[in-house]
Amino acid sequence: MKKTVVIDIVGLSSSVIGEHTPFLKKYVADRNLALIKPVLPAVTTTSQSCYITGKWPAEHGIVGNGWYDREDAEVKFWKQSNKLVHAEKIWEAARREDPSFTCSKMFWWYNMYSTADWSVTPRPQYHADGVKMPDCYAYPMELRDILQEKLGTFPLFSFWGPNANIKSSKWIADASMYVDDLNNPTLTLIYLPHLDYCLQKFGVDFTKISKELGEIDRLVQELVTFYERKKARVILLSEYGINNVNRPVHINRLLREAGLISVRVEQGLELLDAGTCKAFATPDHQIAHVYVQDDATKAQVKAMLEKTPGIAYVLDDEGKRQHHLDHERSGDLVAVAETDSWFTYYYWLDDAKAPDYARLVDIHRKPGYDPVEMFMDPANPLIKLRAGYKLARKLLGFRYLMDVIPLDATLIKGSHGAINPPKEYYPILITDQPTGKPELDAIDVYDVIWDHLF
Repeated sequence: MKKTVVIDIVGLSSSVIGEHTPFLKKYVADRNLALIKPVLPAVTTTSQSCYITGKWPAEHGIVGNGWYDREDAEVKFWKQSNKLVHAEKIWEAARREDPSFTCSKMFWWYNMYSTADWSVTPRPQYHADGVKMPDCYAYPMELRDILQEKLGTFPLFSFWGPNANIKSSKWIADASMYVDDLNNPTLTLIYLPHLDYCLQKFGVDFTKISKELGEIDRLVQELVTFYERKKARVILLSEYGINNVNRPVHINRLLREAGLISVRVEQGLELLDAGTCKAFATPDHQIAHVYVQDDATKAQVKAMLEKTPGIAYVLDDEGKRQHHLDHERSGDLVAVAETDSWFTYYYWLDDAKAPDYARLVDIHRKPGYDPVEMFMDPANPLIKLRAGYKLARKLLGFRYLMDVIPLDATLIKGSHGAINPPKEYYPILITDQPTGKPELDAIDVYDVIWDHLF
């Protein structure tokens, strides 16, 4: 059994390795690089679940970063319980092979209540007065206090939102190395989200992302140097590459205009009422699960979406089977965007009636993924003063809403999730051991990790 570390550099693809990433450029030249065929959907939770189970979404059940819970009649995004992944994980199989095997799972998703020996994941404190405070969840419980005493409070507001930056990835890297020094795990899984921010905001535009590329390059060099000094086998990989987009597709607005979406009005604002909708979508980057009440409506929706500019194709039951998405959590239909397009969750037709959470960083209440949360409203020249005022209210103990997020989807210049981008945007895997083939399926990553361990 050989000590191994898997470093997940989110958004890394061949398209961004070059003069701005001198360490990675040299590292790749001396090792084996394999492309990973994007799984559908090529998003964080699905890709990671394929990597650590060796199973497709139809088997492990992670059909996206979120889905509609038909029993609760609620859309649920970014849940954290590892029990949602319905397949054996690689550390469980390895422990059966060798009872001395241990695993440190550092910010890979579905990290709460997993069977890994050590795990850390983002978990804010939600106070009774509505205040959200930075924090993380760790197992064993005392690990959280050990890490935050050593490294400071986990910088949650650098992990996502308008202030997302290298600080969160640096904290994760430092925590991973500290846990390694304390426990010497056999397998360490590390998640570095830094490139996700700039690539979705600006696309592959080196005039705007060179700083971030340099930052992640130096951080990866620090980690690789640390683990190589410990004689660990190192695997660098990504879950997806990010390609340029220029066309947001407002799929729920299309469904609403067709009379299929219901909303309820509270204080003049519209809330999606998923349980009474004839059809609605839970958008997730470049795919959207579409939930439909009856077969007649399903045929109508499929025909309408197939004619919509920006939508490449719509999967029915047979299409879902072909793409390994035939799971009860999947939508009755699954819409896949063209390479230059992505799906918003917007369902209102008048911005004045948008729900209050639309202008917040609020990943759990929105019925879909919202990358616009990375921006403060550029149309408001006083937006930073507004944010400062809201922060002051928070510090004084008053209730507040940090309603600074714009409703302009055209701000987003990069996306992922579909399976048809050019190969320069495929996720990649880099190792000093041969992988056996130049292109891997997502489920093959499991075998690569296993071979490094054993």
